[in-house]
Amino acid sequence: MYTPPFFKQDRAANLKFAEERGFGTMCAFDGKKPVASPLPFYLTYAADGTPQAAFHVARHNPLLKLADGAASWLLAVNGPDAYVSPDWYVSPDQVPTWLYQSVHLSGPVRMLSDDELAVQIATLSDKFENWLLPKKPWTSDKMTAGRLETMKKAIVGLVMTVEEVEGSFKLNQHKSDADYAAIANALSAGDADAKQISDLMRQARPQVFADDTNMLEGSAS
Repeated sequence: MYTPPFFKQDRAANLKFAEERGFGTMCAFDGKKPVASPLPFYLTYAADGTPQAAFHVARHNPLLKLADGAASWLLAVNGPDAYVSPDWYVSPDQVPTWLYQSVHLSGPVRMLSDDELAVQIATLSDKFENWLLPKKPWTSDKMTAGRLETMKKAIVGLVMTVEEVEGSFKLNQHKSDADYAAIANALSAGDADAKQISDLMRQARPQVFADDTNMLEGSAS
């Protein structure tokens, strides 16, 4: 991943982002062309601290033939993104750009045993069911044993040993406070992704928006 110094994140921040997103595009190369599939995943850590991305694919997914435990795959995990118009800057002579969050995890992938797959299914569903609290979490116990076993036979569990972690959080960190605030304010009136980018910018440089907050508090008193 090409990442200018302003936008680089440390390893811990990249892994935290990937784990919180829990969804990405897994990519491999079959010798002639790229092969990719969007899929959910979760991170675990080996005894030596090496990250591992656990996921599964349909048994007929072409990725499965490439899981030889040696060739490196790429898991691209993206967050919100938003277009920025040059008209929104305070400074002149700006150009259009795009703000975003993205993390790439790469490493070899191996297949899991049936027992490991059973653990993975439970762990993966538990991770995302917890997003829906206070709803009572779904578990595989709600399925009949025969139906669950049939579904399990249709998928294959996989795990990536993460050897490289890269991340780029492009949030206009290289811009002046005036331009930074102008873009964040403009994005706050956009769609859901634009609003998320605006919030991230405000969290990253809160001092830029302190005067606005104080003015609002003062007008309310």
